[in-house]
Amino acid sequence: MNMPNLDIHSAVLTAFIISILLSVALLWSGVRALSKARTLKFFRMRNDRIMAGWRSLFISILLAMLAIVLNRYAEPAIYAFFPPTATLTLTPTITLTPTITLTPTITLTPTITNTPSQTDTPTITPTPHIPLAIEVNFTSVVTPNPEAAFSSLVFANALDDSFQPIDPKTVFQNPVGHVYAWYSYDQMLEGVQWTALWLRNGELVHFETKPWDGSSGGYGYSDWDPLPQEWLPGEYEVQIFVGMEWKRSGNFTVEGEAPTPAPTSTPTLTVTPTPSATATRTLRPTASPTATRTRTPTRTATRTATLSPTFGPSPTATPRPPSATPTRTTTRAPSATPRPSATNAPTLTPSKPPPSATHAPTATWVTATP
Repeated sequence: MNMPNLDIHSAVLTAFIISILLSVALLWSGVRALSKARTLKFFRMRNDRIMAGWRSLFISILLAMLAIVLNRYAEPAIYAFFPPTATLTLTPTITLTPTITLTPTITLTPTITNTPSQTDTPTITPTPHIPLAIEVNFTSVVTPNPEAAFSSLVFANALDDSFQPIDPKTVFQNPVGHVYAWYSYDQMLEGVQWTALWLRNGELVHFETKPWDGSSGGYGYSDWDPLPQEWLPGEYEVQIFVGMEWKRSGNFTVEGEAPTPAPTSTPTLTVTPTPSATATRTLRPTASPTATRTRTPTRTATRTATLSPTFGPSPTATPRPPSATPTRTTTRAPSATPRPSATNAPTLTPSKPPPSATHAPTATWVTATP
């Protein structure tokens, strides 16, 4: 059987060196991962980094053990199946060859570096703070955990069923609609005061503050859904506070003019007159004078005998015709009808007194005796 043209010692040595290098690299990577995990504030990221670090350490140990096995047992085991053959070793002879040394002829002169005459001094950025008008609305008495941490804010118009942002972006075109400021958090305490401020070009346009009702770690968001005409173009910033301590800020931009609200008719208040109770005067009936029959005395005609002197025989009484007896008449006076007056109690207008009955003159008959 012909052996392949392969140097077994060199192959084993190469495998040993590669195993050692990989073991050292993974050992260094694992140590760095464990060290970095202690500084992370997010629980899930810290656990992932710790698991990756221990995995690197475990693989590093395996490679170190493999390198030891290759160094001690690999070559004898291979020779047990493929015995080595003698090879000629060539001894090289060293021949000295003179080299030409180049002498530089031109020396470069250093040039003058321009020094800026003015140095821009960075301006101091004020630390975000909660306005006093919002601070007076705090109701929580729980002391915030100084180790509480929030991730960078992500802005989107909607969240999926797992409360993850859909199509996040930092530039929104009008009409904007509903905007969510999404984040992850860790080491929060239940009942601690939590506040989110929304600013446009540095001016407060919306805020929300309440006692924390979530868990100690997970995902959360602050949202704003104003009227379409309130999304004015500009630079927006969302600031997150725990208690009075600022934790995280995020920025996004709104471009395009806000839509103009459609004109709506304004109802006009029409005053309808209501009937009011008006006192009406009721005329009370008044007593009307009633005409009574008055007996009017009448005159009675009395016959008078007149004696006239006569000559001759004695006069004989001749009966006179009966005298006319006047008839007794009764006249009823008309009743007085009162006229209604403008006053509450009508006044009685007296009527003229009834005419009195007058008797006709009584005729007296005189009988002349012949």
